Amino acid sequence: MPYLRPTLTQLRNACAQQLNARLPDADALLRFSNLRVIADIDAALACMLYGYHDWIALQCTPFTATDEYLEAWGALKGVTRKPCAQASGLITFGGADGKLILAGAGITRSDGVGYSATAAAEVSGGAVTVTVAAVADPQGLSGAKGDCPAGTQFTLANAVAGIDSTGTAVTPFTGGADIEGNDDYRARVIYIYQNPPQGGSAADYIAWALAVPGVTRAWCVGSGYGPGTVIVYVMLDGANVAHNGFPQGTDGCAADESRGPTASGDQLAVANAIYPLRPVTALLYVVSPLASALDISIRGIDVQNQDAVRAALTAQLAADGQPGGDVILAHLWAAVSTVPGVNDFLILSPTDDIPLPAGALPVLGTVTWS
Repeated sequence: MPYLRPTLTQLRNACAQQLNARLPDADALLRFSNLRVIADIDAALACMLYGYHDWIALQCTPFTATDEYLEAWGALKGVTRKPCAQASGLITFGGADGKLILAGAGITRSDGVGYSATAAAEVSGGAVTVTVAAVADPQGLSGAKGDCPAGTQFTLANAVAGIDSTGTAVTPFTGGADIEGNDDYRARVIYIYQNPPQGGSAADYIAWALAVPGVTRAWCVGSGYGPGTVIVYVMLDGANVAHNGFPQGTDGCAADESRGPTASGDQLAVANAIYPLRPVTALLYVVSPLASALDISIRGIDVQNQDAVRAALTAQLAADGQPGGDVILAHLWAAVSTVPGVNDFLILSPTDDIPLPAGALPVLGTVTWS
C-alpha cells in the first residue's frame, strides 16, 4: 500500500493539537495566538521535509528519476544522454574563379541562425559549393533549429572579395537534434535494463540506433536482404518534423562497409554509429520506412474537436506503428474516444485491421468528416 503524505492542513492541525496537549491551558487554535504561528511554522517545515523525501523516493528508480540522477542510473549500464547534434549541408555561392572561402568562415541563415564552413572551398566555373554546419549554442542544448530545406538563403557573415555575399542551400540541411530530454532518455535506460546486451541481438541493434542523436524510434529485421544481413529502420520524429519524422538520405551501409552500397544523410549517420558495434560478419543496412498513408472517415466529430482528433490519431499511429506491422482498428477508436469533448462518434472506414506492406509505416492521410 502506498504511503499517504499528509497535507499541509493536516500538519498544521496536528502541530496545534500537539501544542495544546503539551501546554495545559494553552489554545494554539486561536487565530491570533503566538502558539498558532509557531504551529504553522513547524507544519510548513515538516511539509517541506515530506516534499524532499518524496523527491528522494523518485530518484531511487530509473522509472521516475530525473536529470543527473537518471544519468547515474543510465551510467550503470553505459547509456549516456544524447548530446545535441548540429545540422550540416551544402551551400553554393557565385564568384570569380580562384577566390577562396576559408574553413571556419561564418555564414548566416536568412532568419539569423549561425553556421560555419567546415572546409575550405575554391570558386571554379563561377561558383563554389562549401560544406557548412550549424554553430552550436553556448549551452549545448539545441540543434534541431539548424535543419532547413534546399533552397534556403544564406549570407556570408563577413564579405569575401570576389564572392557573392548571398548563397543558396543546394541540399537539405539535416542531422540537427536537441539534447535528449528526460522522457526519451528514460525510455532508453529502461530499455537497456529490460534487454541486457546479447552480442548482436535485435534488441542490441535497436539500442545502438536509439543512441544516435535525433533517432527516436528504431526496428530491427534479421536477414532482411538475405542471410547475414541486418536491416535497421529508423525514425527521427523530433529532428525531421517537416518530413513526418522520416530520415532524409539514401538507404545503405556504413562508409567503411565494402560489401554494400554506402548510405547518405541520416541513414549514413546511424550506419556509421552502429558499424563498429555490430558482430563483425553482419552486413548492416540502415533503411527509412516507407510512408503508408491511412485515410480515415469519421462521423459525429464537431468542427472544434477535429484538430484534436487528428492529433490523437497521429500520435496513436506513431505509438503503434512498426514497419510491416498492422494498424489496429480498436486502437484508433480508443485514441478518438480519449479526446475531451468527443462523446459520440463512428469510424466509417477503415472497418477492420489493416496489414501493412513490408517496410511500410502508417501515417495519417486524409480524414473525411461527416
